[in-house]
Amino acid sequence: MKDQFAGKVCLVTGAGSGIGAATCGLLAARGAEHIYAVDIAHGTAEATSSKLERATALGVDVGDPAQVDRAIDEAVQASGRIDVIVHAAGVDDPESKKWIYEAAESGAPVDVLSRLSDEAWRRVMRVNLDGTFHLLRAGARVMRGSGGAIVTVGSSSAFDTLTGYPHYAASKSGVHALSQAAAKELLPYGIRVNVVAPGPVDTGMAARTPAHLRAAMEAGPARGYATAEEIAESILYLASPAAANVVGAILLTNGGQFTVA
Repeated sequence: MKDQFAGKVCLVTGAGSGIGAATCGLLAARGAEHIYAVDIAHGTAEATSSKLERATALGVDVGDPAQVDRAIDEAVQASGRIDVIVHAAGVDDPESKKWIYEAAESGAPVDVLSRLSDEAWRRVMRVNLDGTFHLLRAGARVMRGSGGAIVTVGSSSAFDTLTGYPHYAASKSGVHALSQAAAKELLPYGIRVNVVAPGPVDTGMAARTPAHLRAAMEAGPARGYATAEEIAESILYLASPAAANVVGAILLTNGGQFTVA
């Protein structure tokens, strides 16, 4: 396992924290030749890359296609190619979570949709869905000659939607469909695309989830919150040669919260 990614050049978005940072750590531990740690905040990307022997930090807003293209080009110019892309960057909506929490406290029905602004909708879509398109497109352009693996991060909430979170669920449903469409198109070029769809994960984003929702997710026989490292393990499986026959899959990693047909 320690040489699982030997000789591979990898680029990871959302690398400053959570699942992205954990993925960078595992790739380094398993022999990656070089890792490009990408985050909207260069300082957090640098904090991740500084812990690794062969890594470069890049400050990139994935919602900006020009910034994504520049980052991909910079990596290719420096390393000659990219073998693995992991797109873990994503955002939630703290204001909607606040409204959900307030409704739970008062016993009133959740009222998010009627108050959801265009700006809040676009922010979530811009990063979660547009950002995925930008990474898939850039990856297709540079990997079609040599092949490789792309793993995007969706969400179990695309199947089991949370009350009061329509924009997040919609963005992640789009990530799933977009990634599966790309998987079919890019397979002839030797590029495998797959999706990890986590359930609740104990990251900074989850820390903003109202307490009653956290408790509900941890109730019952299913596992509660996963660690970022556990999700990273699933990502590395999909990116590795062990998953050579896995294309266009959506891997549910939700601890048995629910299954889908």
